[in-house]
Amino acid sequence: MTSERKGMSNGRAVNGFLLDITGVLYNSIYKSDGVAIAKSAEAVDFLYQHSKVKFLSNAKGNSNRNVARRLQRLGINVREEDVITPAPVVAQYCRENKLRPHLFVRDDVLEYFDGIDTSSPNCVVMGEVEEGFSFDRINRAFRILIDMPKPLLITMGNGKFFQRVDGPCIDVGAFAAALKFSTNCEVLNIGKPSRFYFEQGMNALGMKPEEIVMVGDDLMSDVGGAQACGMRGIQVRTGKWRPDFEKMPVTPDLTADCLYDAVKLIADNGFRL
Repeated sequence: MTSERKGMSNGRAVNGFLLDITGVLYNSIYKSDGVAIAKSAEAVDFLYQHSKVKFLSNAKGNSNRNVARRLQRLGINVREEDVITPAPVVAQYCRENKLRPHLFVRDDVLEYFDGIDTSSPNCVVMGEVEEGFSFDRINRAFRILIDMPKPLLITMGNGKFFQRVDGPCIDVGAFAAALKFSTNCEVLNIGKPSRFYFEQGMNALGMKPEEIVMVGDDLMSDVGGAQACGMRGIQVRTGKWRPDFEKMPVTPDLTADCLYDAVKLIADNGFRL
């Protein structure tokens, strides 16, 4: 195991874990369940037995139920009630703020928006960047935004790219930047690295941020976002990780080759980091 960490011997207690999903538990393959990352299933089982864990993902296209089922088919025994994804959080935000969204999302998450008025939209919700993405769909979102007096775009995450087995893929943050450039819209990100979204994970664990560690493959969104909220951030060298991350301005509290190595290191240190 190769890892770098600071202050392990005199570290603070770790009472709960937030785990990213894609790139930490499994690697995605287009139109497939993907492939489990080595020993991620063992790490999840260990955390369920010895700690508290929730799964905080920017997975935009699938319901919590189908995210959990995919992982279970890969042999990773994640419980549906422990999965947090942006779509239900965005839907609740729309209800609470009486928003009428134009939905640029996958069919799998439409259930969360049942009962929400989508006529005469006063915002656009965007979470689709793969199989349902097209020029016509993004241009439709553009036309709706540009005609609003106060255009609002709500995104499910703000990533620059995500990693599939076949290579890196442009993510929703890049298309949000294009829409902002072309319409001058306000962009509200409900996904990592926003504090609002990290608070969903903290509340699900029922813990203060200083009790929690976040494990992710995205240095800025997972690690930097968690640290900005008072949590500790762990970088794993799986998923979208690349060597130039280590030259960037965010410094992880721990860097490990994979989730299993990070969990074992913390557990062997008496659940301190």
